[in-house]
Amino acid sequence: MPLILIACTALAGCGGVDRDITLRKIRNTSDGPEEFTIVPGKPLEAPPNFVELPAPTPGGSNRTDQQPIADAVAALGGRPGALNDSGISAADGALVTAAARRGVDPSIRPTLAAEDEQFRRRKSRANQFRIFGGDEYYRAYRNESLDPLATQRIWRSAGAPTPSAPPGGKAR
Repeated sequence: MPLILIACTALAGCGGVDRDITLRKIRNTSDGPEEFTIVPGKPLEAPPNFVELPAPTPGGSNRTDQQPIADAVAALGGRPGALNDSGISAADGALVTAAARRGVDPSIRPTLAAEDEQFRRRKSRANQFRIFGGDEYYRAYRNESLDPLATQRIWRSAGAPTPSAPPGGKAR
């Protein structure tokens, strides 16, 4: 009887859900909708003048659609209309020119996504015999990341101003 109790206690200690690890899983195992993309509409209200209403556009937006990004830009003192501009503003022109000076690869996102998937698949094959679970992201990219405390020490010893950090501790 004590042996069964010890075994049950040991197995219970392996359970539980660590939210940080669950949120960092690389694979989505859910078949449901993405709950963060569902945004309720604004309340209906009568416009001051019905003549000024725009013509309805099938499949287009309407006055009750939420615009969370535009609302955030307005709340931070920005110009929400700038989100609809298709061109590059004069303030950002020099930055875009400097970033594109060696050319722009139009397929960079699919290329990086394919390379990343291939890298993670290679790493998962190397780790397929792990007994205990863990954060797949940190395990796959462990050799690709910097130790923030060691990097901070290097910059501080060079005399560069650095932000404060929690004392001690080991980076992931």
